[in-house]
Amino acid sequence: MIRDTSGQDRPLTKPVTARRWRRFIVPGVVVLVAVLGIGYVVRTWLGATRSIDSSRVRIAKVERGTLVRDVVADGRVVAANSPTLYAVAAGVVDFTVRPGDKVTKGQTLATVASPELQSRLVQEKATLAGLEAGLGRAGLDVEHGRANAQNLIAQAEVERQAAAREVEINEEMFKKGVIPELELQRSKDALKKAEIAVSHARVEAGLRNKELTFDAGTKKQDLDRQRAVVAELERQVAALVIVSPVDGQVGQLAVAQRASVAANAPIVTVVDLGAFELEIQVPDSFARDLTVGMAAEIKSGTKQFKGAVRSVSPEVVNGNVATRLEFGADRPEGLRQNQRLTARILIEERPNVMKVERGPFLESGGGNVAYVVEGGVAERRTIKTGAVSLDAVEILSGVKVGDQMVVAGTDAFGDAQRVRIAD
Repeated sequence: MIRDTSGQDRPLTKPVTARRWRRFIVPGVVVLVAVLGIGYVVRTWLGATRSIDSSRVRIAKVERGTLVRDVVADGRVVAANSPTLYAVAAGVVDFTVRPGDKVTKGQTLATVASPELQSRLVQEKATLAGLEAGLGRAGLDVEHGRANAQNLIAQAEVERQAAAREVEINEEMFKKGVIPELELQRSKDALKKAEIAVSHARVEAGLRNKELTFDAGTKKQDLDRQRAVVAELERQVAALVIVSPVDGQVGQLAVAQRASVAANAPIVTVVDLGAFELEIQVPDSFARDLTVGMAAEIKSGTKQFKGAVRSVSPEVVNGNVATRLEFGADRPEGLRQNQRLTARILIEERPNVMKVERGPFLESGGGNVAYVVEGGVAERRTIKTGAVSLDAVEILSGVKVGDQMVVAGTDAFGDAQRVRIAD
C-alpha cells in the first residue's frame, strides 16, 4: 500500500492581529484617495470667486495641427474699366443705343446738338481766314519795304558817285587856276554828305526790314493761336458725336432721350466686359498681410476660378478694407455688374502648431490672457498667441495640448483668478 502525506502535513496558524491589519489595507487606500480627491476638489471649488453657468461659455480643446490663415469673403463684381462719357457742350442729346446693348469700340452712342458751339466754330474760322489774309499782306509789306530801301540806297549811291566825279573835276580845274579853292572845298563837302547819305540809307534799310519782319512774325503768332482755337473747336464739335471707347455693353443712360444737358454733364456709361474684377471687404486685421499679386480662389456656383489680389485700399471703412481681385485666364461666363461671388485668399500655412478655436477671448484678453478649465473650474493663465486665422488662434505658450480653454463668454469673468463652471 502507498501511504499518503497526511502524516507529514502540519497546519500553521497565523496571528489574528496580522490577519485583521491586512484586511483593511486596500479599503484604507481607496478611502484615502477618495478623501484626497474630494479635498482637492473642495479646495479648488472653495478657491473660485465666481460661478458661471456652463451654457454661457464655450470651451474648446487645445490641439496640434496646421494653421491655415486665409480670408473668405463675399464680394461683388465690378468693372475695372467702366468709363462715363460726358457732354462737351450744352445741347440736346439724341441716343442711338439703349441700356444693355452690346457695342464695339468706335460705335456711335449718342449725338449732342449744340448750335452755339457750331456757330462759334464758324465765327472763329472767319477770324482765322482774316488773319491768314493779314499775314499774306504782311509778307507783301516786307517785300515792298525791302524794295524801297534798296531804291533809297541806290539813289544815295548815285549821288555819292556824282559828288566824287565833281570833286575830281574841281581838283583839275583848281590846279589850272580856273576855279578858286573855295569851290573845290564845297565839292568835297558835298561828297562827304553823299557818303553819309549812303551809310544812313543802308542802316535805314536794315531797320525797316527788321520792323516789317517783326510785324509779320506777330501776325503769324496770331494766326497760329487762332488755328489752335479753331482746332479745339473742331475737336469739340466732333466730340458732340459720342462714341464707345471700348468693346463692351451700355451700362446706364444718365439722361432721358432728347433731354437738354449742360456742358460736362454725364451722358452714358459703358462697361468693358473684358475687364471685370471682384471687390471684397477684408477685416483690417487681415488686410495688413495682403499684398498685390497674392493668389486667390473665386467661387461661382460650384466652380472655382483662379485669381490674384490686384489692389488693397489704404483706407479703413467700418473696420474693413476694400480689396480688388482680378480673374485669371479662365473666368466665369456671363459675368454682370454687381453680381455676388465668394472669394478665398490664402495668406499663410503654418504646420505643426498648437492652436485653439478662435473666439472673443482673443479680443477681451488682448491675446495675453486665457481661462483653462480643469475639474469644473476655469483658472486664469497668462498665454502668448501667434498667428490668427478666421477660425483658429496659434498658442505659443501658457497651455499644452489637450487643455480645455474658454474661448467665449470670458467677459462675464471680470478679473477673477478662478471661476466655477456649473452645469
